[in-house]
Amino acid sequence: MSTAAGLSAVTRSTLADGRELIYFDDPGTPRRAPVPDARDLPPRPEPGELRYDALSGDWVAVAAHRQTRTHLPPADACPLCPSTPTFASEIPDPDYDVVVFENRFPSLGPTLAELPAALPWGETVAAAGRCEVVAFTSEHSGSFAALPYTRARTVVEAWAHRTAALSALPGIRQVFPFENRGAQIGVTLHHPHGQIYAYPYLTPRGAQLAEAARRHFDATDGTQTLLGSLLDRERSDGARMVLEGEHFSAYVPFAARWPVEVHLVPHRHVADFAGLSGEEKDELTEVYLRLLGGVDALYETPTPYIAAWFQAPLDPALGPPSRFHLQLTSPRRAADKLKYLAGSEAAMGAFINDTRAEDVAARLREAVSEAGR
Repeated sequence: MSTAAGLSAVTRSTLADGRELIYFDDPGTPRRAPVPDARDLPPRPEPGELRYDALSGDWVAVAAHRQTRTHLPPADACPLCPSTPTFASEIPDPDYDVVVFENRFPSLGPTLAELPAALPWGETVAAAGRCEVVAFTSEHSGSFAALPYTRARTVVEAWAHRTAALSALPGIRQVFPFENRGAQIGVTLHHPHGQIYAYPYLTPRGAQLAEAARRHFDATDGTQTLLGSLLDRERSDGARMVLEGEHFSAYVPFAARWPVEVHLVPHRHVADFAGLSGEEKDELTEVYLRLLGGVDALYETPTPYIAAWFQAPLDPALGPPSRFHLQLTSPRRAADKLKYLAGSEAAMGAFINDTRAEDVAARLREAVSEAGR
């Protein structure tokens, strides 16, 4: 691993319809002068709506305008590739390293607002929040795992930058960077990219984890965090460890729900990307690339996955006990088989796993080792 020299260069620009676009260039890259977006774009659509489900206490976003979003276009019409003389994409410049921009078809936003605790039945509010796209590279093909270290480190810096900025927006309760990878997951663009959702509410899964962390923190009089305790147990047991570093370790959790599930956890209690030190970001980049290489080496074809970066909620009670970490999951239970969420999982949230955590961890350890040779 070679540490990236200095910070990424950050250059702000604006797309033709007023959406924000930000270039993150690798360290040492000359300062960019952004190319103006010359497209004649229609005005941004009105935000969707949020409905409150009184039965569960959950918020549901309704985004009917997303029905018209781009779906698996050919390479010469990819909206994430740099613009060319014959095609104007979402990125006006002829080249870039990493770029972040507001989604043209957002599930949330561009309105920002504080949500009420609940809504009366039959009422709706505008779907406040923000949705951003993170393009990892200007290359149309490939994957995050194939990025050179310096470029992957720039992506980590972009995640940290956007986490800090989105967390400061009014009404935001949770910032969630993630990557959907593979047609089996349902991606609509093949270009290597991820997304960031800034929610105006705490998501059901986010709330579940944060409340469990709060209970453990309170039960130990504030001396232990739940994820820190679980990490210590996994490292001590060893049966499900995949790799260990100075600042981060990865393991298959004891009660894994998915056929392939691995958690990447910092050794230090930290809330989010923005709270990581430079040394931690350096190692996170290296360890994450190794982990993805191992996940892809499990089978002869690339493994579909969801990379979900859990960050502490922006809540004075639930935030402090919550530790930043990655949950990487794949529905692939065999080379030619996928796990589908049916009755028990989809209806009741009661997972039934087809694999043993210890067996998956052993395969991942071997795959990470082989991929690193």
